[in-house]
Amino acid sequence: MPLSQSTNRLEVLAHFSKSEILGLWRELFKSEPTVEMRKDLMLRVVAQRMQEQQFGELSTVCCRRLRQLAATVEADPTAVISARVPIKSGTRMVRQWKDQVHVVNVTGKEFEYRGDRYENLSVIARLITGTRWSGPLFFGLKTKQPTSTEAQ
Repeated sequence: MPLSQSTNRLEVLAHFSKSEILGLWRELFKSEPTVEMRKDLMLRVVAQRMQEQQFGELSTVCCRRLRQLAATVEADPTAVISARVPIKSGTRMVRQWKDQVHVVNVTGKEFEYRGDRYENLSVIARLITGTRWSGPLFFGLKTKQPTSTEAQ
């Protein structure tokens, strides 16, 4: 069955035989996979390619981050990897809150706000708002994850 005829193909991929996955591979990549490739890995690559075709490829920034992570793990398989992307020193973050503009400068691993240095953004967000905030969320470095009811 051609790829375009099935919208739920990802859901049923897990039940495909190796020869069916091989057929999809040929259709998607116009080539043959390596002989050593196991069925489970081939399945994951095919699923990734199908998602790329439907939703678009990963951004350049995302690909760069994945390469960095791979290099880190290759150099030290026991390395602890933070989900937080480091902010470069010299970055200036600007946030307007209640008719006031607040500027935070990144200096190494610290943040400078109104002449004082802080180790994390959440303390600064709390100073600005008077309430507990996630600093990265307040300054737009991460987005709020939808709750299960928002996602529906």
